[in-house]
Amino acid sequence: MKKIVVTGLGCVTPVGNDLRTTWENLINGVSGIDTIKSFEVSEFDTKIGAEVKNFEIDFIHPREKRKMDKFVQFALKATDEAIKDSGLEIEKEDNEKVGVIIGAGIGGLRIIEKQHEILLKSGPKRVSPFLIPMLIPDMAAGQVAIYYGLKGVNFATVSACASGAHALGSAICFMRESNYDIIIAGGTESCITPLGLAGFCSMKALSTRNDQPQKASRPFDKERDGFIMGEGAGIVVLETEEHAKKRGAKIYAEFAGYGMSCDAYHMTAPDPSGEGAYLAMKHALINSKVPLEEVDYINAHGTSTKLNDKSETVGIKKTFGERAYEIPVSSIKSMVGHLLGAAGGVEFVITCMTIKENIIPPTINYEYPDPECDLNYVPNEAIEKEVKVALSNSFGFGGHNITLVAKKYE
Repeated sequence: MKKIVVTGLGCVTPVGNDLRTTWENLINGVSGIDTIKSFEVSEFDTKIGAEVKNFEIDFIHPREKRKMDKFVQFALKATDEAIKDSGLEIEKEDNEKVGVIIGAGIGGLRIIEKQHEILLKSGPKRVSPFLIPMLIPDMAAGQVAIYYGLKGVNFATVSACASGAHALGSAICFMRESNYDIIIAGGTESCITPLGLAGFCSMKALSTRNDQPQKASRPFDKERDGFIMGEGAGIVVLETEEHAKKRGAKIYAEFAGYGMSCDAYHMTAPDPSGEGAYLAMKHALINSKVPLEEVDYINAHGTSTKLNDKSETVGIKKTFGERAYEIPVSSIKSMVGHLLGAAGGVEFVITCMTIKENIIPPTINYEYPDPECDLNYVPNEAIEKEVKVALSNSFGFGGHNITLVAKKYE
């Protein structure tokens, strides 16, 4: 079986518009959550979110940028960083052997809202001809391929909060089973809009700790009261080991495998038995041929909701038994919020950085231990620890579960 490696990383997040800034802020426990600034929130139960700040994309012509929803712009920016980071001269590659798979859970919600308002005020003839291509979730992958002239496999994965991780899992399948040298993969999302916020507020899924925004996302903490909406993108460059070694590429980690499952339980609530999380982790370890005892770290889905954090904890215990208490588990959602379809992409980027730097980011705001969530959640401060094998969990509405496995490259 072909070995797949990670050679480039890029991200746009609420704590930084590039990889280095994001990483430094995460390991220092810096929160990107604040009162939402992009629209008036006085009538909403939740008034806080993890917005991307001061975002610019200077390599896209303003005329073309106007045709792209923000989730597409985030993906392009993160991809540009990942390709530059990889050292690839992408224009010299065989473009038929370079694919793009980028997940988005919702897509262009912002453009739907704006154009619907135009429809109601001015009639159907004033609706933009670019409405449909701007809103569909596959346009991030499409626009990346158009910009770089890449003619290999190209599609989007749409599986709610597992979308970005499913894009990565799909990429490794194609690379193992076909002749692809390179696939650009990850996730992107930008749905902090009036409609998006209203929908999650109506579900009672969000924290209402409006007076303490930076303390609102508190995965596994007893006082958690819901997640925080975030936005951004996380993109990686994947190459076959042969292709990467041939060009002398630096390698962050080996992308060793994945496991997928479905709760088959409820539209939004996770199975409290943790069965879906357990099956994803079990199959990931089988797929990557990694023994239980070799796992050094778990980048948790860790949403800061009562049900998810408890069921993920149960799933980890079911997977690892007594050893679950020895493995550091942390959630960067405590700092960046829940990036929805982008979460799995960004979290895999950070998992690769954890392996490269041997530093585990903390779960901040962990103040009140929950007897039902009693693992080592790396509370409040990063720790230095050699990490040879790490898991990254992503679970989505609809019961979609996926675990990705990254290994130190030997």
